[in-house]
Amino acid sequence: MADPTGLALLQWGDRGWGDDLATGALITVELALVSLAIGLVIGLLAAGAKLSRTAAIRWIAEGYTNLIRGVPEFLVILVVFFGLDQLATGAASSMGFRIDGISKFWAGVAGLSVIFGAYASEVFRGAYLAVPNGQIEAGFASGMSAARVFFRIRLPQMWRYALPGLGNLWMVLLKDTSLVSVIALDELLRQAKIAGETTRDPFLFYMAAAIIYLVLTIISDIGRQRLEARASRGVQRGAA
Repeated sequence: MADPTGLALLQWGDRGWGDDLATGALITVELALVSLAIGLVIGLLAAGAKLSRTAAIRWIAEGYTNLIRGVPEFLVILVVFFGLDQLATGAASSMGFRIDGISKFWAGVAGLSVIFGAYASEVFRGAYLAVPNGQIEAGFASGMSAARVFFRIRLPQMWRYALPGLGNLWMVLLKDTSLVSVIALDELLRQAKIAGETTRDPFLFYMAAAIIYLVLTIISDIGRQRLEARASRGVQRGAA
């Protein structure tokens, strides 16, 4: 009997595209997690540069964030991909060997990390400044070194202040992974596009991809709420 809903196309195996969508979703999550890890490092470094006493370092960091904010993210992905590709092939050619190009996965990670880091730098900068100066001064007054004050007093509170903003940026990053389909990485959106074009039923597969993205964001939001609650436990006890 024919399936009027077309849901048979979502079966696993040779008869459907369910396993292809699942593979695409896995690549999407991997891409987002790796980009998150690298983007956090970039964001911390950029935030530190913005707080530097050296004007040139501050200008470079501000220029980086203004550039990323002022250019469409889609274009950033393309520039990073083709720029890294030319750089890698040129470097290989100068050393006497040939490569086919850089990994699409790592090109996507580079582009998304640069984007995430630019926005995360402002979150970290605001969180750094939000820590009360009185607590920092008390740490120095008690004989702590600058490093100890940073890791024992400032950094834990920075994370508490930064978590809401970083959680929102993670949601954006998770959805921005769809932009990487433009460089033909087989993440979720590209798999849905291929399946829709092959079966001539794009609505079904784009809706399936939308549901998967929604599930991922719901899970992420639950995780964000738990992290925020955990980070605020001491504050809640103190307020009580």
